[in-house]
Amino acid sequence: MDPGGRRRRLDAARLYLCTPIREDLADFAGAVLGAGVDVIQLRDKQAEAVPLLRAARVLREAADRHGALLAVNDRADVALAAGADVLHLGQGDLPMDWARRIVGGEVLLGRSTHDLEQARRAVAEGWDYFAVGPVYPTATKPGRPTVGTALLQAVAALVPPVPWFAIGGVDRSNLAEVTATGVSRVVVVRAITDAADPAAAAAELRRLLGEADRRAAAGAPQRAIRPSI
Repeated sequence: MDPGGRRRRLDAARLYLCTPIREDLADFAGAVLGAGVDVIQLRDKQAEAVPLLRAARVLREAADRHGALLAVNDRADVALAAGADVLHLGQGDLPMDWARRIVGGEVLLGRSTHDLEQARRAVAEGWDYFAVGPVYPTATKPGRPTVGTALLQAVAALVPPVPWFAIGGVDRSNLAEVTATGVSRVVVVRAITDAADPAAAAAELRRLLGEADRRAAAGAPQRAIRPSI
């Protein structure tokens, strides 16, 4: 996929899923991508390169079938070998210039941010997108302080020129609170991966995000929330 196509798909993305390697990965990926997931990220901190590459090939095929983006977490080498569309990096991972040396200029780069200054810096440094969180407690980031919805409101007020996502403990039960801050994109994990019916869970999240988009476009007032900190 050309860089312009990747950027257009990222701009249009609303639902971003992180998944570890799992036995039913091919069927799982096909189901959730078909139900509305726009970006699927391979994130498995315990896996070594060979199983990561095998899993990435499965996800690459599924993403291509459904017109979705494939992301890889942390591992620039795996992203390059797998032909990923996106490499996502945390604050302690590779700096942007080194990541670019490895994956080249066509792969989109995403950044995790945990405060307002990091979000501002992600824009200034030229990251293609960034994620803000964790908004709520999450098992994928044990011990990390939550940022709450107050940070989401502060970032939304910046009107960032690149796509940005809320991440961390986001699910159906709190999605309205998240989108009321001005967020239009979310990253989820267990809300889909642990669901009894992952496809149904993905479809419901996508439906709710679409409703929030339509309300925002119509200028409808969002439900008032008290920012959590």
